[in-house]
Order: sequence, then structure tokens, then C-alpha cells
Amino acid sequence: MKKSFIEFLGTGGARYVIASQLRSSAGIYLHMCGKNIIIDPGPGTLVKMAASKPCIDVRNLDALMLTHSHIDHSNDLNVLIDAMTAGGIKKQGVVYAPADCIKGVNSVLLEYLRNFPQDIITLQENKTYQLDKLQFRTSLKHKHPVETYGLIFEAEGKTIGFLVDTGYFKELSGSYSNLDILVINTVLSQTHVTASARHLSAEDLGVLIPDLNPKKVIMTHFGTRMIEANPYALAKRLSDKTAIDVIAASDGLRIYL
Repeated sequence: MKKSFIEFLGTGGARYVIASQLRSSAGIYLHMCGKNIIIDPGPGTLVKMAASKPCIDVRNLDALMLTHSHIDHSNDLNVLIDAMTAGGIKKQGVVYAPADCIKGVNSVLLEYLRNFPQDIITLQENKTYQLDKLQFRTSLKHKHPVETYGLIFEAEGKTIGFLVDTGYFKELSGSYSNLDILVINTVLSQTHVTASARHLSAEDLGVLIPDLNPKKVIMTHFGTRMIEANPYALAKRLSDKTAIDVIAASDGLRIYL
């Protein structure tokens, strides 16, 4: 079995980076326990999969996972479902998403595609899920304008967490403490009052990382200000401050477990 890894197809976040494509807005590709998964397929995910070397064959996907419904996390969901299932001819793959992604007025899943995947599973707060031999769980509900959960996987004796869009609050430690790898969406370089309830900043991470005590942190999902502030330099400062290995992801970065 091929060794498990995480591949950052894109590392851009927030509307201006998405519009300009300063960083790609594609999602994250996981190969874990023999399963192929895309998390948060933002704009351009299918294109990045095709351009990846080696190519990530959409027909081999086992699951699509949304942490929330915002367009920079969900835009390519429908095209991936259609491609993954050969237009519904081959019933394949599982879609995992919070309830408001798949039903209601703000659903991001097109009605005619709902019978294409093998299953559609609604994510709930602090629940454990099984995809054959791969186990993962959701976090507590995040502080974000829509229903949002992070994801924590267990693979090859490692725990890998994805702390996605949220404002900072101390209860995050209940879901993300003591992980081997913690991927954190770090949209902002500094905390702003108007954004404090929506996204984390590098400044927040100075407080959050020692509290969570992961072995390794990977920052991603950068907004314009974060890119301008140089995420690699900020990662070095956080490493020096916290004595924990912190790196800034780049488009195409692959991390083996």
C-alpha cells in the first residue's frame, strides 16, 4: 500500500486571493489507509488534480469532504462528483458535509447529482466516522458564519487534524490537543476586530499552538495580508516562540506521514 500523505493543491483563502489566484484556491488531497480524499474542493480543484505530477485521477476518489459551505471550500464539489462517477454511470464515492451544505436554501450540492455518489453523510459535531479502515472525527462546532467543523484523522499510528475557518476561542483545545500534525487555516497575519469571529491569524497561533501542543503545525489558506507579511517568515517566528515545528505550506506541498 502506498504510504499516506497530505498534498496541498492550493493554499489560498479569502476573496481577494481567490479572485486574483495569488495562491491556488484548490483543496487538499489526502491519501490515507489506501483511500483517496479531497477536502474542501475550492475553485480550480479539478484543474489542479489534472495538473498534479503524478496526475490525481478523479476517477479514483473515494470521498469528498466539506468542512463548510463557503465557495472557497465547496466550489468544485459538483464537478468532482460528476467526474468521479462518470456522470452517474459508476456509482462511487462518499460525500461528507455539514447539513447546511446538502439541504436547505444554501445547499451547495446540485439536486440532479444526489444519486451519483455511493452515499451522502451529514457531518455533526464531535462525531466519529469510518471509511473502511480509515477513521476520522469531527471537531466541536467552529465560530464561523455557517455550520463548520474541523476534521481529525487517524492513519499509520498518527493523528492529523485540520483546524479550518474559525474565530479563536479557548475551547478549541478540546478537539485539537496533542496531535502529530495540525493543519491550521491562517487567513490573517494579525487579528482584526471585524474578523475575529471568522478567521484565525498568525497572532492567534502564538497563543493557540502552545495550548494545543501538536508535534508539527502546517499553516495554510492564506489571505492577502498573510501573503504580504511572508508566511514563511511568520512560521519561523512562531517556531522560535513556541518551540514547536511550524511551517507555511506552498501550492503543491506534499507531506508524508
